[in-house]
Amino acid sequence: MSLELADEQWKAQRILKHALQSDKISHAYLFSGPSGTGRMEMARYFAKALFCNADGWDACGECLECRKFEHGNQSDLIMVAPDGQSIKIDQIRELQRSLSYRSTQRGRVVYIIEAAEKMTIQAANSLLKFLEEPVSPIVAILLTDNGQAVLPTIRSRTQWVPFLPMLPEKMLERLTSEGASPLLARAAVQLSSGLDGARQILQQNGFAEIRNLVIQLGKESTSRFTAAMITAQQQLFKTDLANHMDLLLSLLTLWFKDLTQFQAGRQDKLVFIDQLEWISSNAYNRSFAGWVSCMEHVLEAGKRMRANVSPQLAFEQLLVNLQEG
Repeated sequence: MSLELADEQWKAQRILKHALQSDKISHAYLFSGPSGTGRMEMARYFAKALFCNADGWDACGECLECRKFEHGNQSDLIMVAPDGQSIKIDQIRELQRSLSYRSTQRGRVVYIIEAAEKMTIQAANSLLKFLEEPVSPIVAILLTDNGQAVLPTIRSRTQWVPFLPMLPEKMLERLTSEGASPLLARAAVQLSSGLDGARQILQQNGFAEIRNLVIQLGKESTSRFTAAMITAQQQLFKTDLANHMDLLLSLLTLWFKDLTQFQAGRQDKLVFIDQLEWISSNAYNRSFAGWVSCMEHVLEAGKRMRANVSPQLAFEQLLVNLQEG
């Protein structure tokens, strides 16, 4: 496990480390936290320590069990991941058959379930029966973005291990070290709840183009209504960018938020930092409440689109609302 992960997820590490050092291993753990917070890395590190013949938090890396783990030959580690959009009951039944066979043998068995919130109701209930009658050498590790989305009866039978969101500054530093554009990464960090989510945004085709369009629309929408309408018609609704309306609206919200940040004296928090000169010249064209109202109009446009209002119609109405204030 990286030192960076250990520092960021000190709370999760403290819980698991205490369990190993006190030899009070729970039969089931729920690792809950945003994508990109290192849940799987921590789960594998913990599993390796559980298999290791030595005692303590850090696996020795030298015993037979550690070598099997490192070479991917640890047959007593079972992984379960969604089959398509969900984890199905047949997958849980297969897991139970496998565990029943292995429980007749000596030694600990660990199973890791990814995206546990994606279990169907039938699969979750099937797993629940197994969790209610734990077999001592078996340890379950359930991973999820959102622990509250997991069946309450399953939550009550697992030990909650929280994973804290990475600080935006840390995420930005990591993304730029990986070669991402600092300006694009600055926006992606604000649009995601974790590192993996930010990476996915950066990998989207047209993200840089959408950002540029948002800058243009942001400048035009409150003072040059006709220009904003033409821009929307030509650069948005006549191109593939119209397929990324959610992303565009999210960025537009950040644009207006930047204007409030400038008024509040928090220039270091600007997302569109390359537009500082324009923002400084125009931030006081409206009151703080006026820019907040613009953000509310953007959010309302998103709600209308999700309610099946024509995206073009909803966006044109948004431009009217932004113009009127």
